[in-house]
Amino acid sequence: MNDKVLNARTLTDDEFFYGHKACPGCGGSLAVRIALKVLGRRAVSVLPAGCMSAVGFNFPQLAFANNSIISTFAGTASMMTGIAAGYRAQGITDVPVVGFAGDGGTADIGIQALSGAIDRNDDILYICYDNEAYMNTGIQKSSLTPYGSSTTTTPVCGGGKGNLTDKKNLFEIVAAHGIPYAATATVGNMPDLIKKIQKAAGIKGTRFIHVLCPCPVGWGIKSSDTVDIAREAVESGLWVLAEYQNGEFFLSKKPKEFSDVKNFIKKQRRFAHLTDEDIEKITESRNKKWNYINNVYNN
Repeated sequence: MNDKVLNARTLTDDEFFYGHKACPGCGGSLAVRIALKVLGRRAVSVLPAGCMSAVGFNFPQLAFANNSIISTFAGTASMMTGIAAGYRAQGITDVPVVGFAGDGGTADIGIQALSGAIDRNDDILYICYDNEAYMNTGIQKSSLTPYGSSTTTTPVCGGGKGNLTDKKNLFEIVAAHGIPYAATATVGNMPDLIKKIQKAAGIKGTRFIHVLCPCPVGWGIKSSDTVDIAREAVESGLWVLAEYQNGEFFLSKKPKEFSDVKNFIKKQRRFAHLTDEDIEKITESRNKKWNYINNVYNN
Protein backbone atom coordinates (compact mmCIF):
# COMPACT_ATOMS: atom_id res chain seq x y z
CA MET A 1 0.00 0.00 0.00
CA ASN A 2 1.06 3.56 -0.71
CA ASP A 3 1.91 5.32 2.54
CA LYS A 4 0.97 8.79 1.31
CA VAL A 5 -2.39 10.17 2.41
CA LEU A 6 -4.93 9.52 -0.32
CA ASN A 7 -7.58 12.04 -1.29
CA ALA A 8 -9.21 13.40 -4.44
CA ARG A 9 -5.93 15.00 -5.49
CA THR A 10 -3.59 12.08 -4.80
CA LEU A 11 -5.87 9.16 -5.77
CA THR A 12 -4.73 7.41 -8.94
CA ASP A 13 -6.28 8.34 -12.27
CA ASP A 14 -6.23 4.66 -13.23
CA GLU A 15 -9.61 2.96 -13.33
CA PHE A 16 -10.06 -0.65 -12.22
CA PHE A 17 -13.87 -0.87 -12.41
CA TYR A 18 -15.35 0.62 -15.55
CA GLY A 19 -17.65 -0.20 -18.45
CA HIS A 20 -20.05 -1.95 -16.11
CA LYS A 21 -23.83 -2.13 -16.51
CA ALA A 22 -24.90 -0.54 -13.23
CA CYS A 23 -27.94 1.71 -13.13
CA PRO A 24 -27.30 5.48 -13.29
CA GLY A 25 -26.49 6.80 -9.83
CA CYS A 26 -25.65 3.37 -8.39
CA GLY A 27 -24.06 3.84 -4.96
CA GLY A 28 -22.63 0.32 -4.89
CA SER A 29 -20.64 0.74 -8.10
CA LEU A 30 -19.24 4.01 -6.78
CA ALA A 31 -18.02 2.27 -3.60
CA VAL A 32 -16.37 -0.53 -5.59
CA ARG A 33 -14.70 1.91 -7.98
CA ILE A 34 -13.22 4.00 -5.17
CA ALA A 35 -12.12 1.00 -3.11
CA LEU A 36 -10.18 -0.50 -6.00
CA LYS A 37 -8.54 2.85 -6.78
CA VAL A 38 -7.28 2.87 -3.17
CA LEU A 39 -6.20 -0.79 -3.13
CA GLY A 40 -4.58 -0.77 -6.58
CA ARG A 41 -4.19 -3.05 -9.56
CA ARG A 42 -2.79 -6.02 -7.64
CA ALA A 43 -5.90 -6.37 -5.49
CA VAL A 44 -7.97 -9.51 -6.06
CA SER A 45 -11.70 -8.98 -5.63
CA VAL A 46 -14.35 -11.54 -4.76
CA LEU A 47 -18.03 -10.87 -5.42
CA PRO A 48 -21.03 -13.11 -4.72
CA ALA A 49 -24.26 -13.11 -6.69
CA GLY A 50 -25.61 -9.60 -6.42
CA CYS A 51 -25.68 -6.22 -8.09
CA MET A 52 -21.94 -5.82 -8.55
CA SER A 53 -21.34 -9.28 -10.00
CA ALA A 54 -24.37 -8.85 -12.25
CA VAL A 55 -23.14 -5.54 -13.66
CA GLY A 56 -19.43 -6.36 -13.63
CA PHE A 57 -19.34 -9.83 -15.22
CA ASN A 58 -21.10 -9.77 -18.58
CA PHE A 59 -19.58 -12.35 -20.92
CA PRO A 60 -17.38 -11.74 -22.80
CA GLN A 61 -16.77 -8.45 -21.00
CA LEU A 62 -15.17 -8.12 -17.56
CA ALA A 63 -15.55 -4.69 -15.99
CA PHE A 64 -12.62 -5.27 -13.61
CA ALA A 65 -9.04 -4.42 -14.60
CA ASN A 66 -7.73 -6.48 -11.69
CA ASN A 67 -8.24 -10.19 -11.01
CA SER A 68 -11.81 -10.80 -9.89
CA ILE A 69 -14.03 -13.82 -9.32
CA ILE A 70 -17.66 -14.57 -8.53
CA SER A 71 -18.18 -16.61 -5.37
CA THR A 72 -21.16 -18.58 -4.18
CA PHE A 73 -23.77 -16.35 -2.57
CA ALA A 74 -22.98 -17.59 0.92
CA GLY A 75 -19.24 -18.04 0.46
CA THR A 76 -17.69 -14.63 -0.17
CA ALA A 77 -15.55 -14.66 2.97
CA SER A 78 -14.60 -18.34 2.68
CA MET A 79 -13.44 -17.89 -0.93
CA MET A 80 -11.42 -14.87 0.18
CA THR A 81 -9.85 -17.07 2.84
CA GLY A 82 -8.78 -19.59 0.21
CA ILE A 83 -7.30 -16.95 -2.08
CA ALA A 84 -5.35 -15.36 0.77
CA ALA A 85 -4.08 -18.80 1.83
CA GLY A 86 -2.99 -19.57 -1.72
CA TYR A 87 -0.94 -16.42 -1.98
CA ARG A 88 0.53 -16.99 1.49
CA ALA A 89 1.62 -20.51 0.49
CA GLN A 90 3.54 -18.97 -2.41
CA GLY A 91 5.19 -16.41 -0.18
CA ILE A 92 3.27 -13.54 -1.81
CA THR A 93 2.31 -10.91 0.73
CA ASP A 94 1.56 -7.79 -1.31
CA VAL A 95 -1.78 -8.78 -2.87
CA PRO A 96 -4.83 -7.31 -1.09
CA VAL A 97 -7.80 -9.69 -1.07
CA VAL A 98 -11.05 -7.74 -0.98
CA GLY A 99 -14.66 -8.86 -1.04
CA PHE A 100 -17.62 -6.79 -2.19
CA ALA A 101 -21.01 -8.08 -1.09
CA GLY A 102 -24.41 -6.47 -0.67
CA ASP A 103 -26.49 -6.30 2.46
CA GLY A 104 -28.32 -9.55 1.76
CA GLY A 105 -25.13 -11.36 0.80
CA THR A 106 -23.48 -10.13 3.99
CA ALA A 107 -25.97 -9.74 6.84
CA ASP A 108 -28.17 -12.66 5.77
CA ILE A 109 -26.76 -15.29 3.42
CA GLY A 110 -23.05 -14.65 3.97
CA ILE A 111 -22.85 -13.91 7.67
CA GLN A 112 -21.77 -17.44 8.68
CA ALA A 113 -18.72 -17.41 6.39
CA LEU A 114 -17.89 -13.86 7.46
CA SER A 115 -18.08 -14.84 11.13
CA GLY A 116 -15.78 -17.79 10.50
CA ALA A 117 -13.23 -15.65 8.69
CA ILE A 118 -13.17 -13.16 11.56
CA ASP A 119 -12.79 -16.01 14.05
CA ARG A 120 -9.72 -17.25 12.11
CA ASN A 121 -8.52 -13.67 11.65
CA ASP A 122 -7.86 -14.27 7.97
CA ASP A 123 -5.96 -11.46 6.28
CA ILE A 124 -8.83 -10.11 4.15
CA LEU A 125 -10.83 -6.92 3.69
CA TYR A 126 -14.59 -7.41 3.48
CA ILE A 127 -16.65 -4.48 2.17
CA CYS A 128 -20.43 -4.56 2.43
CA TYR A 129 -22.12 -2.18 0.00
CA ASP A 130 -25.44 -1.71 1.72
CA ASN A 131 -28.32 -0.56 -0.49
CA GLU A 132 -30.79 -1.84 2.12
CA ALA A 133 -32.56 -4.56 0.10
CA TYR A 134 -31.98 -7.37 -2.40
CA MET A 135 -31.96 -4.89 -5.28
CA ASN A 136 -30.55 -7.18 -7.98
CA THR A 137 -33.44 -9.63 -7.79
CA GLY A 138 -36.33 -7.19 -7.51
CA ILE A 139 -36.08 -5.16 -4.30
CA GLN A 140 -36.84 -7.76 -1.63
CA LYS A 141 -36.36 -7.08 2.09
CA SER A 142 -33.06 -7.98 3.76
CA SER A 143 -32.22 -7.80 7.45
CA LEU A 144 -30.61 -4.42 6.72
CA THR A 145 -33.80 -2.96 5.24
CA PRO A 146 -34.90 -0.08 7.51
CA TYR A 147 -38.21 0.12 9.33
CA GLY A 148 -41.10 1.31 7.17
CA SER A 149 -39.43 0.69 3.83
CA SER A 150 -41.63 -0.59 1.02
CA THR A 151 -40.17 -3.60 -0.82
CA THR A 152 -41.69 -6.31 -2.98
CA THR A 153 -41.76 -8.63 0.04
CA THR A 154 -42.92 -5.92 2.46
CA PRO A 155 -45.49 -4.15 0.26
CA VAL A 156 -47.78 -1.33 1.34
CA CYS A 157 -50.77 -2.36 -0.75
CA GLY A 158 -53.87 -3.26 1.25
CA GLY A 159 -52.97 -0.95 4.10
CA GLY A 160 -49.55 -2.46 4.84
CA LYS A 161 -46.86 -0.43 6.61
CA GLY A 162 -43.87 -1.77 4.70
CA ASN A 163 -41.05 -3.40 6.62
CA LEU A 164 -41.95 -3.84 10.30
CA THR A 165 -38.50 -4.72 11.65
CA ASP A 166 -35.53 -2.51 12.49
CA LYS A 167 -32.26 -2.61 10.59
CA LYS A 168 -29.81 -5.15 12.02
CA ASN A 169 -26.80 -3.57 13.77
CA LEU A 170 -24.24 -5.34 11.59
CA PHE A 171 -21.36 -3.08 12.58
CA GLU A 172 -21.58 -4.02 16.25
CA ILE A 173 -22.26 -7.69 15.43
CA VAL A 174 -18.95 -7.76 13.56
CA ALA A 175 -17.20 -5.80 16.31
CA ALA A 176 -18.45 -8.30 18.90
CA HIS A 177 -16.12 -10.86 17.30
CA GLY A 178 -13.12 -8.79 18.43
CA ILE A 179 -12.17 -8.04 14.81
CA PRO A 180 -8.93 -6.05 14.33
CA TYR A 181 -10.72 -3.26 12.47
CA ALA A 182 -14.27 -2.40 11.46
CA ALA A 183 -15.82 0.81 10.21
CA THR A 184 -18.94 2.32 8.75
CA ALA A 185 -18.84 4.71 5.80
CA THR A 186 -20.98 6.14 3.03
CA VAL A 187 -20.60 7.25 -0.57
CA GLY A 188 -21.85 10.61 0.68
CA ASN A 189 -18.49 11.27 2.37
CA MET A 190 -15.71 10.16 0.05
CA PRO A 191 -12.77 11.54 2.07
CA ASP A 192 -13.92 9.46 5.05
CA LEU A 193 -14.46 6.36 2.90
CA ILE A 194 -11.04 6.67 1.24
CA LYS A 195 -9.35 7.21 4.59
CA LYS A 196 -10.97 4.12 6.12
CA ILE A 197 -10.16 1.86 3.17
CA GLN A 198 -6.53 2.99 3.22
CA LYS A 199 -6.38 2.49 6.99
CA ALA A 200 -7.89 -0.98 6.71
CA ALA A 201 -5.41 -1.89 3.96
CA GLY A 202 -2.54 -1.22 6.36
CA ILE A 203 -3.86 -3.55 9.07
CA LYS A 204 -3.26 -7.30 9.20
CA GLY A 205 -6.07 -9.72 9.88
CA THR A 206 -9.75 -9.46 9.04
CA ARG A 207 -11.10 -5.99 8.35
CA PHE A 208 -14.69 -4.98 7.64
CA ILE A 209 -16.20 -1.80 6.20
CA HIS A 210 -19.95 -1.26 6.02
CA VAL A 211 -20.76 1.33 3.34
CA LEU A 212 -24.20 2.90 2.90
CA CYS A 213 -24.85 2.95 -0.88
CA PRO A 214 -28.19 4.42 -1.98
CA CYS A 215 -29.99 2.68 -4.84
CA PRO A 216 -32.01 5.13 -6.96
CA VAL A 217 -34.32 2.37 -8.20
CA GLY A 218 -35.01 0.73 -4.85
CA TRP A 219 -35.06 3.94 -2.81
CA GLY A 220 -37.10 5.91 -5.30
CA ILE A 221 -34.74 8.85 -5.72
CA LYS A 222 -33.24 10.64 -8.71
CA SER A 223 -30.00 9.14 -9.99
CA SER A 224 -28.36 12.53 -9.48
CA ASP A 225 -29.27 12.53 -5.77
CA THR A 226 -27.30 9.46 -4.65
CA VAL A 227 -24.43 11.28 -2.98
CA ASP A 228 -26.65 13.97 -1.45
CA ILE A 229 -29.11 11.48 0.06
CA ALA A 230 -26.24 9.41 1.48
CA ARG A 231 -24.82 12.54 3.07
CA GLU A 232 -28.22 13.46 4.48
CA ALA A 233 -28.54 10.01 6.07
CA VAL A 234 -25.56 10.95 8.24
CA GLU A 235 -26.73 14.51 8.90
CA SER A 236 -30.13 13.25 10.05
CA GLY A 237 -28.50 10.80 12.45
CA LEU A 238 -29.96 7.74 10.74
CA TRP A 239 -26.54 6.51 9.62
CA VAL A 240 -23.57 6.63 11.97
CA LEU A 241 -19.97 7.05 10.81
CA ALA A 242 -17.77 5.13 13.22
CA GLU A 243 -14.78 2.83 13.68
CA TYR A 244 -13.93 -0.09 15.94
CA GLN A 245 -10.33 -0.92 16.79
CA ASN A 246 -8.46 -2.36 19.79
CA GLY A 247 -11.73 -3.16 21.51
CA GLU A 248 -13.09 0.39 21.37
CA PHE A 249 -15.67 2.28 19.33
CA PHE A 250 -14.89 5.69 17.89
CA LEU A 251 -17.22 8.21 16.26
CA SER A 252 -15.91 9.56 12.96
CA LYS A 253 -18.47 12.34 12.86
CA LYS A 254 -21.03 13.65 15.31
CA PRO A 255 -23.55 16.09 13.85
CA LYS A 256 -23.85 19.18 16.04
CA GLU A 257 -27.54 19.23 15.27
CA PHE A 258 -29.54 16.61 13.39
CA SER A 259 -31.30 17.61 10.19
CA ASP A 260 -35.01 16.88 9.85
CA VAL A 261 -35.77 13.16 9.61
CA LYS A 262 -39.07 13.85 7.87
CA ASN A 263 -37.35 15.81 5.12
CA PHE A 264 -34.93 12.92 4.53
CA ILE A 265 -37.67 10.28 4.59
CA LYS A 266 -40.05 12.10 2.25
CA LYS A 267 -37.41 12.42 -0.48
CA GLN A 268 -37.60 8.63 -1.00
CA ARG A 269 -40.51 6.90 -2.71
CA ARG A 270 -39.99 3.76 -0.61
CA PHE A 271 -41.19 5.77 2.42
CA ALA A 272 -43.99 7.71 0.69
CA HIS A 273 -46.70 5.86 2.64
CA LEU A 274 -45.36 6.72 6.09
CA THR A 275 -47.46 8.93 8.34
CA ASP A 276 -46.19 11.60 10.72
CA GLU A 277 -46.69 9.07 13.50
CA ASP A 278 -44.47 6.56 11.69
CA ILE A 279 -41.78 9.19 11.16
CA GLU A 280 -41.95 10.15 14.82
CA LYS A 281 -41.30 6.51 15.71
CA ILE A 282 -38.23 6.52 13.47
CA THR A 283 -37.05 9.75 15.09
CA GLU A 284 -37.50 8.32 18.58
CA SER A 285 -35.53 5.23 17.55
CA ARG A 286 -32.74 7.47 16.27
CA ASN A 287 -32.65 9.40 19.53
CA LYS A 288 -32.49 6.21 21.57
CA LYS A 289 -29.66 4.92 19.40
CA TRP A 290 -27.67 8.12 19.83
CA ASN A 291 -28.16 8.08 23.60
CA TYR A 292 -26.47 4.69 23.55
CA ILE A 293 -23.73 5.85 21.17
CA ASN A 294 -22.92 8.89 23.30
CA ASN A 295 -22.43 6.62 26.29
CA VAL A 296 -20.39 3.89 24.59
CA TYR A 297 -18.48 5.45 21.68
CA ASN A 298 -15.43 7.69 22.01
CA ASN A 299 -16.13 11.13 20.51
